Amino acid sequence: ISYTVLRGVDLQCRVNNRAHRTKEMGSEWLVVRRGQPFSLLLQCADTLLLAAHHQLALLIQLGECPGMKTRSAIRVSDSREQPGKWWFNQQTAQSEVGSIGCSEINSLPGLYLYCLDSIGPVLYVFFRSDLVFFASVCALLSAADCVYLADEQLLQEYVLNENGILYQGSWDQITSLPWNFGQFEKGVVDICFEVLDYSPAALKHPEMDMRKRADPVYVSRTITAMVNANDDRGVVLGRWDGDYGDGVAPTRWTGSIPILRRWSEGGTQRVRYGQCWVFSAVACTILRCLGIPTRCVTNYSSAHDTEGNVSVDFLFNEHLENVSEGRKDMIWNYHCWVESWMRREDLPKGYDGWQVLDPTPQERSDGVYCCGPCPVLAVREGEVGMKYDTTFVFSEVNADLICWMVRPDGERTRVSTNSDTVGRNISTKSAYGDYREDITANYKYPEGSLMEREVYRKAGKRVSRPDGGSGQLVLSIKHTQAVHGTDFDVFVEVHNIGREDTLAQLTVMSSGVTYNSLQRGECQRKTTKLTLPAQKGTIQRSHKEVMRLRYEHYGACVTEHNLIRVTALLQDSGQHVVLREVNIPLKMPRLFVKVIGEAVVSRRLMALISFTNPLPVTLKRGVFTVEGAGLTGAQEMHGDIGPGQEVAVKFSFKPIRAGIRKLVVDFDSDILRDVKGEAMIIVRKKSSENA
Repeated sequence: ISYTVLRGVDLQCRVNNRAHRTKEMGSEWLVVRRGQPFSLLLQCADTLLLAAHHQLALLIQLGECPGMKTRSAIRVSDSREQPGKWWFNQQTAQSEVGSIGCSEINSLPGLYLYCLDSIGPVLYVFFRSDLVFFASVCALLSAADCVYLADEQLLQEYVLNENGILYQGSWDQITSLPWNFGQFEKGVVDICFEVLDYSPAALKHPEMDMRKRADPVYVSRTITAMVNANDDRGVVLGRWDGDYGDGVAPTRWTGSIPILRRWSEGGTQRVRYGQCWVFSAVACTILRCLGIPTRCVTNYSSAHDTEGNVSVDFLFNEHLENVSEGRKDMIWNYHCWVESWMRREDLPKGYDGWQVLDPTPQERSDGVYCCGPCPVLAVREGEVGMKYDTTFVFSEVNADLICWMVRPDGERTRVSTNSDTVGRNISTKSAYGDYREDITANYKYPEGSLMEREVYRKAGKRVSRPDGGSGQLVLSIKHTQAVHGTDFDVFVEVHNIGREDTLAQLTVMSSGVTYNSLQRGECQRKTTKLTLPAQKGTIQRSHKEVMRLRYEHYGACVTEHNLIRVTALLQDSGQHVVLREVNIPLKMPRLFVKVIGEAVVSRRLMALISFTNPLPVTLKRGVFTVEGAGLTGAQEMHGDIGPGQEVAVKFSFKPIRAGIRKLVVDFDSDILRDVKGEAMIIVRKKSSENA
């Protein structure tokens, strides 16, 4: 005998999603966290189902992925005798059956469907349940989950907060960039599963990939590889040469959601273009959406060591030209990655907690452009043998900067060794407000301390001492406030601390550079011959050289990162050399954003953007981009802005979700980019919802 006994299933999405802290994803889909109970309501078409000798059985199947030929099925026990395993029970009342289920604590994050069967003398054929899907992500409230974070405030920030701050600038002039992570926006959870499904491992060995998805180490490493598009059908293609005509300039993005949607809607075609903060922010969105606590981190003066020798070698000639051959070591003005919180059951005890994950394609790891997860503790303690990529991360925050002069005959002279240049003011947004938290002490012991030297020895790194050139001449660089579009002064000061007068030649050069040290053009150069008097007792005499950097000179070579590098080279008559270099971030204007009216869900709201062009030239092809999680998808407005012109741009939108929201605005043009603004908005529910 076979006949239909169910006429519908109520997934109780609103109730369950609220209990599982996924309500921001809406109530159209059931999104549950593994290891936490959820309820279902089965609507019966036949009262025979209520007979005592009939019992339901629940069958859970993992949804299909592109390379998978069959679905992985789990028959769910009606007993709770095995803690941490799938279970469900049922209660009947009139024509309905209430069922409470709970996923396994280490179940696979993914898209599931459920089927029903019956146990008894009669075979029941149920309605088509192929279309009843629900999603499972990592737990928040179960201490047994390997990504469990006990502190409620940290959980709110690192999993549930859709807005964030990324840090840029330089170690001594830190700037902030608002970012819309938007992990709860409509359809994002499906895109995150799609990213996993299109990884090379999922396409080639889908069954093996599915089995490993319960492990956050495997999932997070997969995400770091898939966020960049260097090896696979990844999300974002990186570019650093300034030519973004066939895509979107990295500075244009204000959030992760337009990037992820463009990738998914475009048939998993790579999105052009991103740089390190874009890669890190997109990874943060995906990992938070999957329930893995994650935060964005910025390391200032970050080393890119291509040889793995924990040093960055800079080779230049007497004209201050970089003459390094092949792949060049670099020091990035800043570099962004993410940290995720997880237990490391694949490592010896003691390495749980924050793990470095870097999706920016710098070096290959196991043949793939990815990095991590690497325990932050292993970096601080110099345990470079710990998985994954600890040597590379250790170098990013600890490498020595060694400068060499290459003579015309090819002879190399070591000019300086600096052991305190790399890895400064490592920063992340605080979990307790919109301000910066310095986490440098998590990565390294204080410079020059006994513990730092011990860590260096453990890592197999020779402890270096700063090299001051000849030891007689001291060189320093300072500057006045550098505002984009104005002229400013750079002061190069030379002290002769020796006992004899010295003849020397000083060359000062300014150039436009990217944040990752690519030179885009020379702005100005000045060479002066000096006679430096010896120090008399305690009286120090110095020579001060002033270079005025004029907008008419640097405006043509400044990059989209608005960064000027000043390099000073001092050579005495004995051919001793002293080199100093500083990066000067140009202070950027801000966009002023004012919200007009009361913010209510689905009620039209007006916002006003005010901006004044600080440059003495017209800004062409100007684009204002506006977006905000729970407020509006990305909108754009175009126009040119004349020299010194003040403009006011209006745009309207209808808030989508109630709560405290952040509206993020960007302005980009042909010669001025990465101008940002933001506004906090408190959105109320509609009166009908409050009732």
